[in-house]
Amino acid sequence: MTTRIHVHLFYGADPRFYRNGENIGCLYGYHHAESDEFQLTYSQDAKESRPLRLVRRALKAMLGFDLIHTLRNSDAMLRSDVIWTHTEHEWLSVALMLLMNGARMKRERQPLLVAQSVWLLDKWPDYGLLRRWFYRKLIDRADLLTTLARDNAELCSRYFGRDATQLFYGLNTRDFPVRQPKQWVPHMPLRIAAIGNDRDRDWETLIKAVGNDPRFAVRLATRRRIPRSLRALNVNVAPAAGLAKQRELYDWADVVVVPLRLNSHASGITVMLEAAAVGKPMVVTNVGGLQDYFSARAAAYVPPFDADALRDALIGLAASPDEALQQAQAAALQLVSRDHTTQHYAQQHVRITRELLRRRAQTAQHGDAAPSPAHANGHAAAKATAKPKAGANANARAQMPSQGRGGM
Repeated sequence: MTTRIHVHLFYGADPRFYRNGENIGCLYGYHHAESDEFQLTYSQDAKESRPLRLVRRALKAMLGFDLIHTLRNSDAMLRSDVIWTHTEHEWLSVALMLLMNGARMKRERQPLLVAQSVWLLDKWPDYGLLRRWFYRKLIDRADLLTTLARDNAELCSRYFGRDATQLFYGLNTRDFPVRQPKQWVPHMPLRIAAIGNDRDRDWETLIKAVGNDPRFAVRLATRRRIPRSLRALNVNVAPAAGLAKQRELYDWADVVVVPLRLNSHASGITVMLEAAAVGKPMVVTNVGGLQDYFSARAAAYVPPFDADALRDALIGLAASPDEALQQAQAAALQLVSRDHTTQHYAQQHVRITRELLRRRAQTAQHGDAAPSPAHANGHAAAKATAKPKAGANANARAQMPSQGRGGM
């Protein structure tokens, strides 16, 4: 039998219109799961007037998720067997929609909900009691919690008493084909590229490390505001909108820097995947579980908020071109050997979905004797899913333009 999967994405990621004419499929690569076994549909963006757009966004800001966008797509979701989501901005609203439909559709007949969280766990300590209570009610409706980082998975257990399955995020290698670098000759001054719109980019530490230092030329690509007090003569701040501009930035750079604040959601992984693919050495803040993706052989990791360590890492790479080349080669090799691609990301969803459906079938057959998917132990699925392929570290543990780069 064919399993009907509905992929609920944020408003603006409708595959019919996103990068229209390029035929890239779904933004995050979920289309790679399409088969005779799995039939996929996607949330669709409704045309809306400016006043209605303002209302939708205001409600989203108040609730923390886009309920209107979800309700517009509710019929398609209720006809599906399983719903996949990419962030809490989607699954929280889907959970509420399913609860609202509970009176007319029994739980065992509703679609299963795979609830993936990105920023939720970082924000959780700052939420008030009312929001936490509300979100816990919605969390209870999720059949499986997933995250893109081990740190986030551990926080799910601490905050919600629920196991979470870690998935590994992946790169679209059609946009960024993996190339093994053959040489690395740095420019003078050293060219540094830093890109990202995620809330946990630490631009302050980066600029403290290299700002107004003639040894460095920096291009910082972000849509977030950089305070005037941090501006420096050798730091050019401008968005890199579109794939062509991103490629141009990487081609220009000698080194890619990913400066980060403390976080639990693997902030920066999209840029790391891209830097590995284009063969550039990296200096990265050691937070968020990023070493589960790339080992210390593949990136120069530095402590958070340590401008001196960041500067020293850059100087070290410039002074040792052979070591910098070996690091970039290791990153490209690990990207391939661990299969950090959108294809693998989609196949992880295939595996966890098969497990969810198996558990539901057991519950239907045995009644209360079998655990429900919502409260079943998630470790078995995690072991089957969040394990890098051969060649990965044995201990290894998943903007977007704004959202579209994986949020990372």
